[in-house]
Amino acid sequence: MPYDSFEWQQEPPPSNGVPRSAWTRSHKRVSTWHRPYTLVLIILDLISTVFASWLAVSLIEKSNSGFQNSEKIFYLVAFVGVPLGWLIILWGNGTYDRRYLGLGSEEFKRVVRAFVTLVAVVSLLAFGTKTELSRVTIAYVSITALVFILFGRYSARQVLHVARKKTGHGAHRMVLVGTLPEALEVYTAVTRSPAAGLIPVAIHITDGYAAARGIETPVPVYASRDVLGLVREVGADTIAVCGSASSEPGELRRLAWQLEGTGVDLVVAPQLTDIAGPRVHIRPIEGLPLLHVEEPTLSGPGWLTKNLIDRVVAFFGLVALSPVLAVIAIGIRLSDPGPVFFRQPRVGHEGRTFRVWKFRTMYVDAEERKASLEELNDSDGMLFKMKDDPRIFKFGNKLRGTSLDELPQLINVLKGEMSLVGPRPLPADDGDYLGDVRRRLLVRPGITGLWQVSGRSDLSWDESVRLDLYYVDNWSLTYDLGILWRTIWVVLKRKGAY
Repeated sequence: MPYDSFEWQQEPPPSNGVPRSAWTRSHKRVSTWHRPYTLVLIILDLISTVFASWLAVSLIEKSNSGFQNSEKIFYLVAFVGVPLGWLIILWGNGTYDRRYLGLGSEEFKRVVRAFVTLVAVVSLLAFGTKTELSRVTIAYVSITALVFILFGRYSARQVLHVARKKTGHGAHRMVLVGTLPEALEVYTAVTRSPAAGLIPVAIHITDGYAAARGIETPVPVYASRDVLGLVREVGADTIAVCGSASSEPGELRRLAWQLEGTGVDLVVAPQLTDIAGPRVHIRPIEGLPLLHVEEPTLSGPGWLTKNLIDRVVAFFGLVALSPVLAVIAIGIRLSDPGPVFFRQPRVGHEGRTFRVWKFRTMYVDAEERKASLEELNDSDGMLFKMKDDPRIFKFGNKLRGTSLDELPQLINVLKGEMSLVGPRPLPADDGDYLGDVRRRLLVRPGITGLWQVSGRSDLSWDESVRLDLYYVDNWSLTYDLGILWRTIWVVLKRKGAY
């Protein structure tokens, strides 16, 4: 429900900046969702490590364990020592830190770091005590436990995401502080992903109440209020300082002082939208935290590896899927006489034009009939999209729903014209791609990409361009693997496919 109102109040005197001890916190933390969630993670980690030890005991001979002379010690180490060691090292590596739970890859990186630490500790203990341990047993237990822990945490995270999307539980209620445009920009960014668990409930503007008069906003807008009092009034647990408000001399520091011991979190949202974490580094100089933004990585070993993976996967994919491709080709010929493939000029890397390979899903006169359907176009961009398009034959509709019509694009990937992951390939006859849109030509278009896993045809043109540019600016091999994984579930759900 949009709001067209604001509240105004005299600014209270500034905080005296006297810090309060974290051990004598005057208020309990408002957000407590992480406590039961952390307990669940501890239980899952414990079960994972015990199960890994049980598998090792069952499948590997105890005579290779190094404890062949004492069966009690063997079981004590396997079912008590190893699980407790895992929990201690996981805790020491910050895998239960609430800041990394529920979103991002940092939690999983810390689990892997704990795995490396555990192997190193066991090796040093074995060397220091001159205990002969089976390398096979150690490797089996450690790797198996790592896989189970990662799977358990991933499953718990999916449950948390569902809870956040459907019920709002496990989320942080935020008050955005800054100018109205900056606060609304942050509001749009954090609400794009309900799984992130960030729910803005109010905006406190710093540029005066007149800036919000007559403007509809998604949440109530306040001006000249005591921020901490406002947080308690709206039941929030987080303050997000947006844009230029974070650069006011001394203000951010005094706000941090004021929040000490209150149980309210403070986050800063600088004016760096759509730039991923790996490109941003904090470099403190004489107490001044400078945010250094690295250039996008569009060359080097990682880019070469991406190209190599594309060609290898495309080659073996075409070989493995050849029977499926043959069956689809027969189905198309039986549905409508004409060519099996549809080839259209598209714009690729650095503006080079190529012909994309796709299975034909429309009747042969589809292009001639397009002019009469222009007014029914559901897309606001360069691509013509229409739900229940009458030009699509029945079998073609099934191919589109399952994305099987795009499998021949593996030929384009093998030829180096496309990639497995990248921006969507756009038609070559729909404009010169000037301005921001042209930047997406810095990389090869992909069979899948952020646009596909984020809504596909349901997205607006501006949103599709934003996602494509985000991919170009923040590409990485890990990011590609994540998109490929998400593509599987999107295709199975048939979300936005028409």
